[in-house]
Amino acid sequence: MIDAAELIDNDFLRQFELKIDNHLAKIEYSLQERKIFLTKLVIPEEIEDADFAKKFLAAVFEQIEERNLSVVPTSPEIAKFVRSNRKYKRMLPVGVRI
Repeated sequence: MIDAAELIDNDFLRQFELKIDNHLAKIEYSLQERKIFLTKLVIPEEIEDADFAKKFLAAVFEQIEERNLSVVPTSPEIAKFVRSNRKYKRMLPVGVRI
């Protein structure tokens, strides 16, 4: 469902974007040094796929990992995703626990 080509890093607005059926899902971020702070997850109510958020977050984390950045999830939904997916915990900066 989510293709890497569909996922856009809009660095002007500082958000990852994914358009599904004319609806925009986004994850807002702040980039500081080699860390990316994921601050807000916005998924339109019209997207009814229950697993969409997980797929969207996984695609974003894969893109971040390719850039070799550390991730600091400040949004509760994103922190919950990291807690439930051990493979992304290694992307947390040293000393950060969630």
